[in-house]
Amino acid sequence: MNIKYIEDRIKDYREELLGHKLYSKIETITDLRLFTENHIYAVWDFMSLLKALQIRLTCTKTPWIPNKNSQTAYLINEIVLAEETDVNQDGERKSHYELYLDAMTEIGADTKNPSNVINIIANSKNIFDSIENLTIHQNIKEFLKFTFNIIKEGKPHKIAAIFTFGRENLIPNMFTEILKEFQKNINDVDISKLIYYFERHIELDEDEHGPMALEMVSELAENDPKKWQEIENISIEALKIRGLLWDAIYDQITNSSWSDKRSTDEETYSLNYDK
Repeated sequence: MNIKYIEDRIKDYREELLGHKLYSKIETITDLRLFTENHIYAVWDFMSLLKALQIRLTCTKTPWIPNKNSQTAYLINEIVLAEETDVNQDGERKSHYELYLDAMTEIGADTKNPSNVINIIANSKNIFDSIENLTIHQNIKEFLKFTFNIIKEGKPHKIAAIFTFGRENLIPNMFTEILKEFQKNINDVDISKLIYYFERHIELDEDEHGPMALEMVSELAENDPKKWQEIENISIEALKIRGLLWDAIYDQITNSSWSDKRSTDEETYSLNYDK
């Protein structure tokens, strides 16, 4: 098995995701706001995947000891550098998560509730109980639980697989589809920061991070058939779970009553689920 084999095996799932009905449904600024208010969780948990790989592939403690594989350490450190300390349109250093929050603010999307949700998850003693108790769409809960289950399992080749085939290798095509639709439909509000975020991701992932991530998967899989099989299986799962996230956002855009059910009471997002 090799990267080409994995790409062939996941091709149908990938194409299904790239043809999702959500993209053409983002027709108004309200739709776009709702999209970002839900997609922000994927932007955030991507950073958690990134740091999980850095922790496992480099030495992030003292006393320092050499890495087992300097090539994989180099690859992940290069990706971390851009994702955690990139530049915005004004040349200021910011993480891609912060760039996304800035873009949400510009278009009038709610950043307070998602930020509170993320803080609850980040500070919880039991991340899975915390996620389950939140007032967010069930599909988003499943998306987050999938990510943190793989992180908890701790197998670098599986974390790298969903990072690569569920994110980095997928994002250029996926974000191109999103850009195409909302640039066509939304022209009465300044969305330049969001366009910058998407275009920056497309540029980095297509030219640099995508190929680096593929190399990282190959290095971690080595010549172990079991690892390659696990990479195939988890990559397919990652694409399916991304589809569930898109389904959740599509449902909310097409069914405004769900938004009415969503609690906007700050206290709801400030509950201590660790009691």
